[in-house]
Amino acid sequence: ADDNASGTAALIELAKLLKKTKAPKNNYLFVAFSGEELGLYGSKYFVENPTISLEKVNYMINMDMVGRLNDSSKTITVGGFGTSPSWSEILYAVKKPGFNIKVDSSGTGPSDHSSFYRKDIPVLFFFTGLHTDYHKPSDDANRINYVGEYRIVQLVYELVKKTPTDNKLVFTKTREQQTGTSTRFSVS
Repeated sequence: ADDNASGTAALIELAKLLKKTKAPKNNYLFVAFSGEELGLYGSKYFVENPTISLEKVNYMINMDMVGRLNDSSKTITVGGFGTSPSWSEILYAVKKPGFNIKVDSSGTGPSDHSSFYRKDIPVLFFFTGLHTDYHKPSDDANRINYVGEYRIVQLVYELVKKTPTDNKLVFTKTREQQTGTSTRFSVS
């Protein structure tokens, strides 16, 4: 349910919100990838065989495991923060009531945003953290924090609305995380 029905549900809800918005007109491409744990198969294939020119892609937002916001700490990790100098200004301009945002500058990690980063596209990666149900049958719908997830979708929606559409974001190389770790959270 969290990995990664939560991200898929967030993607659908974000698309619904943007369709109704009066935000600046833009083209948004919503893509759900498969094969992430096997080696980023879906996202790697997409960036190697894109349906549009990657030169037209301004940025990529990845929502992977966003369903387990802790009601006590309210911490969400936003990775890719260093992939564009604009992210700092944009993220801090967005109202984030009650969130404790932990930023990670790296544009790589064990999820699909890494494939876009490697094509010099600014990325952001929203993630509520690992838990004991990761990759287990106990990762079920009753464990999802639906209110917390919706608040994350609203945060991403506000961020998209504040991201300039008249000019492409500047891309910045960052340190690269190892794609495998000593925990069970790994991708090659």
